[in-house]
Amino acid sequence: MSKACVASVLACAMLFASGGAALAAVAGEYGNYCAMGLVNGEKKLTDCSISEKIGKKTYCFGKTSAKEEFMKDPEGNIAKAQENFSSGN
Repeated sequence: MSKACVASVLACAMLFASGGAALAAVAGEYGNYCAMGLVNGEKKLTDCSISEKIGKKTYCFGKTSAKEEFMKDPEGNIAKAQENFSSGN
């Protein structure tokens, strides 16, 4: 079996074992940047393994404490994150 084939099999096995959590990485708002990082004017790319669905959108976070802080004022933080993301900050 080739190395590429083995890697594909391992990736599928990990996805199955994680309950499909890796699929969430594709669906995050702001290109999978940490939503709380954007609130603070920082672009921190995440794998979206820590996330929160608000309405029909999934917001990604780099760590649990960032998610907890964001959820203290989700509406206000979404507005700040969107402003910073849109302005390139």
